[in-house]
Amino acid sequence: MNKERKLIIAGNWKMNKTVAEALALVNDLKLDLAKIREVDIVICPPFTALESVSRAVIGGSHLRLGAQNMSEHNFGAHTGEICAGMLKEFSVRYVILGHSERRQYQQESDALIAKKAVAAHAASLKPIVCVGETLAEREAGQTEAVLETQMRGSLAGLAPDQMQETILAYEPVWAIGTGKTATAQQAQAAHAFIRGLLAKMSGDAVARKVRIQYGGSVKPANARELMSQPDVDGALVGGASLEARSFSDIIKHSI
Repeated sequence: MNKERKLIIAGNWKMNKTVAEALALVNDLKLDLAKIREVDIVICPPFTALESVSRAVIGGSHLRLGAQNMSEHNFGAHTGEICAGMLKEFSVRYVILGHSERRQYQQESDALIAKKAVAAHAASLKPIVCVGETLAEREAGQTEAVLETQMRGSLAGLAPDQMQETILAYEPVWAIGTGKTATAQQAQAAHAFIRGLLAKMSGDAVARKVRIQYGGSVKPANARELMSQPDVDGALVGGASLEARSFSDIIKHSI
């Protein structure tokens, strides 16, 4: 674990939780995590619960609010979209961009994700930009090539100071929601490659400061080993973030 970079653990609730369920979960998390200061904790409810959850955490909690997506546009005729300014109204600080599910099911391209990242920074939101390979790509020995293509495309247009405030999430697609997890060694190898590529893109000083999360079937049982790797600076947690005890345990085991 790198002491220069504070751990950041985010819970991606995906398309789960009604407003009432979201409030119940966040209230449990506030109690369970009240004394944790060593980790930046981010929760990312669905859009419909942002306002209520925001009210629950603002002022009385150190939990931070994130969104699961946003438009690259600031306003206008974009039916069904949410812009950065709308998120800011609910004190959102982070936004997940380019999650593999959106890349796969909504056909989001690296170029689109880059536009969203630029728009996020323009609104002083911190993007969590996701990259990762499929099982077929890993088995074909293409992991590094895929990561480089995604990173160069998805981060295009960011100045060094913006890059420094961007969080990256390495999420091997084959490990998301499957119960399969990259070994700590596999995760570290990918994170080290990502940091090395960042150094080429933005310089060593920036690369040393960027936080890189691991995402893919993170559980309390594997959190400590994953977070102990030198280039793993946190986790983007899916299913295990939907239950207060499991998400809290991941955070506590990571310290």
